[in-house]
Amino acid sequence: MSSGAPKGENCLVDMDSKAGDLFSAEDAHPTGTGGTGMLAKLWLPKGLSASVAKEWFDRRRVSIRPWASFVDQRKFSKPRNFGELCQRVVKNVEIYNSNYTFIFLGLILYCIISSPMLLIALAVFAGAFYIIHLKSLESKLVVLGRELNVPHQMSLAGAISLPVFWLAGAGAAVFWVLGATLFVIGSHAAFRQLEGSDFDELLMESV
Repeated sequence: MSSGAPKGENCLVDMDSKAGDLFSAEDAHPTGTGGTGMLAKLWLPKGLSASVAKEWFDRRRVSIRPWASFVDQRKFSKPRNFGELCQRVVKNVEIYNSNYTFIFLGLILYCIISSPMLLIALAVFAGAFYIIHLKSLESKLVVLGRELNVPHQMSLAGAISLPVFWLAGAGAAVFWVLGATLFVIGSHAAFRQLEGSDFDELLMESV
């Protein structure tokens, strides 16, 4: 008696098709940002895609200057006058902007890791935004006659998580990160000597 179940190669084809359906992104998501498979549930709002962040990160990583030269103590000296100080700051920010960016990101990461309450606040914000965005896909969210777009949804999530951020001391953390960043980057840019090779590389990048 034939059971009608797929056998042999037909079974393999059927399994492949199911796997394709599971991870497929070909069928349009209601917002046009994903598919109907399981991975489609992990989509990000338009403009916040992981590919954009990865592309930005890769560009920064490629343009980064060698860290050994960046921290070489032999290339640091006190500027002779205020004019040389300003010139160093301007040129070093142009030359080492990628290095400074990673220093800034590292300080942010350190601040978040060292503050469990800040981690909880960020989790509350991310969860609130995700839930609000999911609700907006099911039906339009309208407040005071206006539909909530992604920036409005992020603002609403921020308002919901604001008490948690306040308890976590987020304001003090922001000022700490900004102060530490200005101190580290400003000190390096002011005392790092300018070299002819740095100018040559900078000119080649601009071309």
